[in-house]
Amino acid sequence: MERYGPFTVVRPEPQCGWGPRLPPQAWDAADAVFDPADEEDDGRWRLKGPVPDTWPLAWGEARFKARLTSFRHLAFFPEQAANWAWLEQRVRAHGTPPRVLNLFGYTGVASLVCAAAGAEVTHVDASKKAVGWARENAGLAGLADRPLRWICEDARRYLAREVKRGSRYQGIILDPPKYGRGPAGEVWRLFEDLPELVRLCAESLAGDADFLLLNAYAARISGLSLAHMVSGALAGRGGVVDWGELALREDEAARPAREIGLSFFARWRQG
Repeated sequence: MERYGPFTVVRPEPQCGWGPRLPPQAWDAADAVFDPADEEDDGRWRLKGPVPDTWPLAWGEARFKARLTSFRHLAFFPEQAANWAWLEQRVRAHGTPPRVLNLFGYTGVASLVCAAAGAEVTHVDASKKAVGWARENAGLAGLADRPLRWICEDARRYLAREVKRGSRYQGIILDPPKYGRGPAGEVWRLFEDLPELVRLCAESLAGDADFLLLNAYAARISGLSLAHMVSGALAGRGGVVDWGELALREDEAARPAREIGLSFFARWRQG
């Protein structure tokens, strides 16, 4: 059970193997409940009252819309706030406005965080709908006039062309799904395709590059394995790689406040 703005939602989460602390009537009063279907992450929302299709939320200067999607999520991933804070810090610390590439950018919150901090951002996602939502969020945030490029294309295909063109970036964000399809039917499989994509990212980093952020949601992967992948691709560059797991934490009023691990990350920074 989570609250986003004025609305409380209930979503299934396999990582939660413990019982609820709040009484049943608190759960029954939720504004929207996701009923899962047989397929992974698929299902439908059951509404209890006038819940709108979208409503505005904010993180720092980024403004975006929550949406009750058909795959359990709300068109953003709240545990990524830790990475957003890290990205904002890296962009502001760069000095001159860096060029940032956001691959699998989804609805664009990370892109908006970087743009608000002063970066020139290229946002890439294979979903036309997701790119449309990202552009809408940029308008909501008052960032539509910033140097933001919106690209609807397969991430691997776009990045391979960037490498051939000699286009380089000071920062790259890589947040791939476990499985996906590009607009021309390209198939993405995390375990088979990620090492090559990380290698291409390393080639696309400029000499004065400042960061590479890799995030993944697959249960069979770990922050440590991502860190080794990043370290190997960036061998000889120096810098620091940190890694770990992102989690959502219960309200601090709960003692002890329990945490739900939701994704793994590895982050390289230069200095």
